[in-house]
Amino acid sequence: MHSQSIPSRRSWLGEVTRRDLLLGGAALAASRPMSGLAQRGKATSLAYVGCYTPNGSGIYLFRVEANGELTQIKVFTTPNPSPSSVSATNPSWIAFDSSKTHLYAANEIGNFNNTTSGAVSAFAVNQANGDLTFLNTVSSQGSGPAHLSVDRSGKYVLVANYGGGNCAVIPILSGGALGPATDVQADVNTCSAGPCPVGPTKAAKAPPGSFAISGHNAAHAHMIQTDPAGNFAIATDLGLDIVIVWKFDPASGKLLSPQTFPTSAGAGPRHFAFHPNGAWFYLLNEEASTLAFMVYNSSTGSLQLVDEISTLPEGFVGTNFTSEIMVSPNGAFIYAANRLHDTIAIFGIDGAGHPELIGEEWTRGDYPRSFNIDPSGRSMYVCNQRSDAVTTFKVDGDGRHLKFANQYTPVGSPAAIIFL
Repeated sequence: MHSQSIPSRRSWLGEVTRRDLLLGGAALAASRPMSGLAQRGKATSLAYVGCYTPNGSGIYLFRVEANGELTQIKVFTTPNPSPSSVSATNPSWIAFDSSKTHLYAANEIGNFNNTTSGAVSAFAVNQANGDLTFLNTVSSQGSGPAHLSVDRSGKYVLVANYGGGNCAVIPILSGGALGPATDVQADVNTCSAGPCPVGPTKAAKAPPGSFAISGHNAAHAHMIQTDPAGNFAIATDLGLDIVIVWKFDPASGKLLSPQTFPTSAGAGPRHFAFHPNGAWFYLLNEEASTLAFMVYNSSTGSLQLVDEISTLPEGFVGTNFTSEIMVSPNGAFIYAANRLHDTIAIFGIDGAGHPELIGEEWTRGDYPRSFNIDPSGRSMYVCNQRSDAVTTFKVDGDGRHLKFANQYTPVGSPAAIIFL
């Protein structure tokens, strides 16, 4: 397999407004590491990779070299059975607080402390060398937590429990450790007309011959994150084919007044990303293999569907599962990962926010679960879950092209990568 380029009908950078580019540039500048972390000529940042055990061993720490290569420093794991050993079990999603002084990991399990719940672990971050100090682990209030994020106030960790079909709010205590949940909401109870129905088994907009039919047996929360202003918490439920928007109260840690917005039938909404302008909302549908463009109203928390297009090249048939989505730092492009097709799809964004598939790049691995761009904006790192490697790509053409850097980094079942 080799990379392909899909001709574009437009010059995408020319159609993005100057304001959008300025907003994107500001976001990129804000994401750059502090000079104390950069070792001139040696490294630009530090990276953490969460994984699935037992192939993976815990949370990996890497130094990002000037050429983009990842050099492993250590793995944070608790080898002996103890209450804290869960901190090294399936840390499949990891996230920082805004100050990057603490790291939180979703332990994607269903047997925490002899319950049917998963767990969330807290770590203090030594910003000088990247060391993690384990603080504590608490229940995620539902099995199989697949995603977590820290709200804009920095007071709570929001968790999406895939197996539990619910979302939880977990307070961050003084010192960064976690307390008992302040709220737990079942996704099925968010529809105004009664319990939300499960979506159809097969996605209406999936490619011909697709058997991407997992997940439509029950509610399955897949992602939760506050909007850019921190006023609403937005979650996806793959099994119910809905996006849920709660009013979020940071004073009480409560999810209030839910609104639901349906996807196309059987689409299986998974992850989403905001454009830097805060108004354009891009939703990745796992089972339809589609990208939905919506307009977000930050005053009401409402979403309006504008368009839905495939993440796959014209003529594709068979099964594919999408996974991760990201808007480029300059706001001109969208990246989306295809699993089984094993590519990063590249979309251009026109001046009205509409995406168009303009290229793709083979991930050089199997089943890319997620990816991320380093703080310099020069390199993308792809977590190939089934081939046990992180692959590195150079970001060229202001984000329009990805070029393989001939760098493979061994990590057992890598699932997520973030940068200090």
